Amino acid sequence: MEFLMKLCLIFLCTLISCLVNMFFQKRNQRCYLLDYECFKAPDDRKLDTEACVKVVMRNKNLGLEQYRFLFKTIVGSGLGEETYGPRNVLDGREEFPTETDAHSEMDEIMFDTLDGLFTKTGVSPSKIDILVVDVSLFSPSPSLTSRIINRYKMRDNIKSFNLSGMGCSASMVAVDLVQRLFKTYKNRFAIVVSTESISRHWYCGKEKSMMLSNCLFRSGGSSILLTNKRHLKDRCLFKLKRAVRTNIGYEDEAYGCCIQVEDQQGYQGFLLTKSLTKAAAKAFTGNLKILLPKILPVYELLRYAISTVGTKTMTKDRNPSAPKAALSFNFNIKSGIDNFLSPSRWEGSDRWAGEEFWG
Repeated sequence: MEFLMKLCLIFLCTLISCLVNMFFQKRNQRCYLLDYECFKAPDDRKLDTEACVKVVMRNKNLGLEQYRFLFKTIVGSGLGEETYGPRNVLDGREEFPTETDAHSEMDEIMFDTLDGLFTKTGVSPSKIDILVVDVSLFSPSPSLTSRIINRYKMRDNIKSFNLSGMGCSASMVAVDLVQRLFKTYKNRFAIVVSTESISRHWYCGKEKSMMLSNCLFRSGGSSILLTNKRHLKDRCLFKLKRAVRTNIGYEDEAYGCCIQVEDQQGYQGFLLTKSLTKAAAKAFTGNLKILLPKILPVYELLRYAISTVGTKTMTKDRNPSAPKAALSFNFNIKSGIDNFLSPSRWEGSDRWAGEEFWG
């Protein structure tokens, strides 16, 4: 009897220890967004329809078919008249960009947003513990994080990370990296600087699938201040609860849907293939399948479970020889996708991926 009591006591202590550990782990997983600053270029860098026409018309490699394609894509892209381009493109030097052009573009975006962020929040650069910069197409040496650290004379023990080649998911990856670091480093400030280099990657050839990037991508960027300091939670704009990322790079079709290559004339650019929208939809679907069970209310999950059990019971009654299926959360998320993405967005994407433009 005494041995059984000791065994129960050990089990109870272990259970309490696990519960306490889970409680404190959950408390340490907080990630607050204190503030952010977006970049707005000066008006002399505005790339409105008139400026776009000038850039297109001076490209001597294009024929009537390419002009028609470009003008139709620009009009149908939905970008509007308030977007901005790199200075070397507006100055007519897009075919022969320099290293100085790329550095000037990055410095203007990074330092402008960081100056505004430090002023707005009152947080000194010397208080920053983690710095993450994500720029997919420009990875100089010294790194962009080093340029920021040198400019603001940050501490010698700052944790700095420079992400490149991550594409459109770079911002999400950067925030996820900070959230994971916050689990190890308590009471810290982190800054994520997210932008893209356009000046050195303006496509000057005539391949339709590579001209799309000129129509869809523009200059911009932002800097955000994150923290896991509990006493600052009342000042935060947002709290990150879940971060989900589905990597489908193992599929050849998804891997090659957006890739940096040279065309037959030797012009470097981004190749956007027909499988881009398909790959994006698959990744989005995978994310929702993981995310929905974590964020839906309990009563919605119960309603789904009951309806699933009822459907399987009715199927079993009608066909007794049918194999028994296990209950799982394989949501039909078509309605969810329709809710997140309006039909006009899907129609626009299908049009870009269709024969009308790709030919």
